[in-house]
Amino acid sequence: QVQLVESGGGLVQPGGSLRLSCTASRINFNIYTMGWYRQAPGSQRELVARITAGGTTNYADSMKGRFTISRDNAKNTVYLQMNSLKPEDTAVYYCNAYYDYLIVREYWGKGTLVTVSS
Repeated sequence: QVQLVESGGGLVQPGGSLRLSCTASRINFNIYTMGWYRQAPGSQRELVARITAGGTTNYADSMKGRFTISRDNAKNTVYLQMNSLKPEDTAVYYCNAYYDYLIVREYWGKGTLVTVSS
């Protein structure tokens, strides 16, 4: 069974930082685009950031300059460094793995809760 496990969520004050991790198992990690998505209460799930197998990154506009996505293929792990956190960043953050060459495969983690509040 493919498994994506997120960690690193928690409670942080506005302006603070958190680093999320997602470790994949039973997947050919180095050929997948990895991404972080989030869903706030009452809102749709939205893209936070993605990083391709080749290392190309993209971010949602509201996260540019504050969040950084990276990957360590040797550890089958993708990270999301979040700085200058705002209350509106409060959400469940989900790890995603995506592959679409010839066939499509997509997997999701169960999520980790980030709460930004004073």
